[in-house]
Amino acid sequence: MVTVNLGTLYCVLDHVYGALLHRTKISPPFFSRGWGGTKLELLEKMIKQLFPDVRQNWPPTLVQPIWKTIWESKTAVLREGVFRTPCDEQLLNALPHESHNARVAFLAPKSLPPQKMACVVHLAGTGDHTFERRLRLGGPLLKENIATMVLESPFYGRRRPMLQRGAKLLCVSDLLLLGRVTIEEARSLLYWLDSEAGFGKMGVCGLSMGGVHAAMVGSLHPTPIATLPFLSPHSAVVAFCEGILKHATAWEALRDDLAAQNAATTIEEVRERMRNVLSLTDVTRFPIPKNPDAVIFVAATDDGYIPKHSVVELQKAWPGSEVRWVTGGHVSSFLLHNGEFRRAIVDALDRLQWKESPL
Repeated sequence: MVTVNLGTLYCVLDHVYGALLHRTKISPPFFSRGWGGTKLELLEKMIKQLFPDVRQNWPPTLVQPIWKTIWESKTAVLREGVFRTPCDEQLLNALPHESHNARVAFLAPKSLPPQKMACVVHLAGTGDHTFERRLRLGGPLLKENIATMVLESPFYGRRRPMLQRGAKLLCVSDLLLLGRVTIEEARSLLYWLDSEAGFGKMGVCGLSMGGVHAAMVGSLHPTPIATLPFLSPHSAVVAFCEGILKHATAWEALRDDLAAQNAATTIEEVRERMRNVLSLTDVTRFPIPKNPDAVIFVAATDDGYIPKHSVVELQKAWPGSEVRWVTGGHVSSFLLHNGEFRRAIVDALDRLQWKESPL
């Protein structure tokens, strides 16, 4: 009798999915137009300057979404909002025009006032262009009096640049820009939920790339919030230099871009340059969140995209945080473990104090 190791099977599934998606000619590779030139230099400089002082940079710009109701029932309401991205002039000029306006979906219960409810901001994973998957994740939480706010990322959905196909960003600078702008927008939305909507508890979550961004937002928030990175590495270095996405990266195009300065550039030097650039996304360098007890990582035992060591590194950097392991790979866990993701959201919020209502 042949016994099959399920973990191996899950990991193979990740590799088969990755091969179909990334090694065929169905879609172009990531970064087919190179590094991004002066935009990359600007972002490297801004990120190095910003992150150590960002907690003092509070409050962020308060956004005022223009809302329209999509549907309403006796117990819940779904609205969609549009707002101008709160980024400063430099970032706005670096962003493609299509990404200047942000969109957000807001699914909330109607049974209680906001101060007696929680709301979690859900950030997009790689390739998550719509609201639907994250609304399906958050929908069952309505009965726990937890609202869901879903942000459409820059470079995704209706914010995708005309020349970009799918999720395959054209330049390395686009990846840093996507992350930087997502963090700014998420922080402004959390500020809106707190100061304008008056929610009693708040959190931020995301899957894969969205989990990295959620960890950054949770780290930089000045008061305790629930922080929930799902199937997420500690840094984009892991995703693009170690995991399956290394097969989806246009290494030759990146070498050609560098060869303009040095014709003898090797692929290994290109990979080293990528590691250096993406080290800016290393969340272990970020401050420990205000309440690390309310940080719950959900990670997969046999993830072909995110190696175990990456999850453990971030958990060690944030003493008091918790890792929960689900059996599966990246793709199977994304499909099969929504129940565990929801349980983590509920448990992390339970570890927070209710905000005191103003007298």
